[in-house]
This record gives sequence, C-alpha cells and structure tokens, in this order.
Amino acid sequence: MDIIVRATAADAQIRIFSAYTKDMVEEARKRHNTSPVCTAALGRMLTAGAIMGSMLKGKKDILTLRINSNGPIEGITVTADSKGFVKGYVGNPNVILPANDIGKLDVAGAVGLGFLDVIKDMGLKEPYVGQTALQTGEIAEDITYYFASSEQTPSSVGLGVLMNKDNTVKQAGGFIVQLMPEASEETIEKLEKNLSKITSVTNLLEEGNGPKELIEIICDGLEPKIVDIIPTGFKCNCSKTKVSKALVSIGKKDLSKIVEEEDTVNLHCDFCNSDYEFTKDELRALLALAK
Repeated sequence: MDIIVRATAADAQIRIFSAYTKDMVEEARKRHNTSPVCTAALGRMLTAGAIMGSMLKGKKDILTLRINSNGPIEGITVTADSKGFVKGYVGNPNVILPANDIGKLDVAGAVGLGFLDVIKDMGLKEPYVGQTALQTGEIAEDITYYFASSEQTPSSVGLGVLMNKDNTVKQAGGFIVQLMPEASEETIEKLEKNLSKITSVTNLLEEGNGPKELIEIICDGLEPKIVDIIPTGFKCNCSKTKVSKALVSIGKKDLSKIVEEEDTVNLHCDFCNSDYEFTKDELRALLALAK
C-alpha cells in the first residue's frame, strides 16, 4: 500500500516525510504507457509532488510541479492536493536512451536543461510561484535546490524508481528531510553523517525497508517520532460531468459553432490520459444550458 509517513526528530529540530509509491508510479506508467526512463522521471516527480502536497496546510490547497526543459521528454507536469494524492504526465512518454555512466536509467539526459516551477494555489488572489534553474535534471537534487533558494529551507531530497525487466515498476519511493531554524550544529552534523551513508533509495526499498524504516535510517541517533501516516496514490479528478461543465462555460456562440460543424467531439485529459466523447445530441443538450 502506498503511504506517506510524517515525522519529527531531535526534539522537532528536523521534520521528515517518507513515502512508498510503487502502486502510484505503476498506475501512471499504465495510463501513459511510458518508457522506462520516462516512468522513472515521472515517478520521481509524482513522489515529490505527493510529499510536497501533504505539506500544504489548507484542505483545498493545490501544488503543481512543472519542469520546462529542452530534453527529449519535453517537460513534466505533476499536480498534488493537500491529502497526498497526485496526477501527472510527461510531454513525450516514448523516450528511449542508453543507460548513463553508472548503468542507470538516464533521467538527466531525458530531462535536459531548463527550469523547475513550483506553484502553490492556496486560495489567494494569486498563486505562489517559485522558479529555479535545473541543477542536474535528476529531479531530487533540483527540488533540494528549490527548497534552499526559493524557500530558504535547508533540505535533502531522495527519490527513486526501480523497474522490472518487463518494464513494470518494481520499487518507488522517496523522502524529504528538512532542518528547522533552531537546529543545532550537533544535530546538523549527525543528520549529514546519516544522509552521507544513503546511496540509493531503491536499494533501501529492495532490502525490505519501508517509509518508517527509511526515517529510522535517516534519523539514526536523533530519536524520530512519527506524527502521522496518510495514504497516497495516483488520482485524477476529471470526469465527463466536469468536462461537460467546461464545454458549457465556453458560451453559447462558440458551442453553437461546434454543434454545427462536428458530429462528435473528443476531449482529452493529459493528466490521466482519459478521453471523453460527446455526440451531437449530447452537444445540443449542453448548448441548451449555455449562456
């Protein structure tokens, strides 16, 4: 089961979020039919999005992570709610690249150079938008840099997706650990020492460690305390009803033109790769509701 575990350590000098997201990433892979390197890239972004979404305080708050880059993947977009549910897609799901220098999926090569946008819609007049240049294209390092430069929060981010030989998802998960302003030098030194021993999130998952165990490893000697555990997963809130409302909202003039020119209309959701077909009779019924 996919979960996010939230915890503190060292008398709340540290906060840490750890997630297991195998089912989420596999659901995204199936929906978008992504290649292995695209699954890894999207899976890392989905995991980060789910964790960062769970950091939001308002029930209706929405987080969007967006990579605009020049790599063959043609960008990644992920949206998460404050309950830890997430959806997302890549621009080109069919990228095939050779392994990188250490024999791993070349996520950085697929992503390329560009920018990471973090958009938080918290019900205010304007959403918060933070933008940073991509540092490596490996995503975890780029989000670490975002936290340091845009939110002035010293953080460490670990993300991983491991594929089976049949290109299904074998393991997926990650963590975000952050230092609070009152963190002592002793706490910082101990945390850095623990983090230096972690070479791969997926290796830890393969060894049988879940989110709770990841927290214990990262916060060894720092007395971690679990705050709560919440479910997470891939979830798109699109529906034919919502798409119908969108068609009505374009207005009577434009919708009338569609009814005249089209026998059927197909509308596509990029986030979950769903299609919604509207017949001429259905379009006429919506036209009657339009203003």
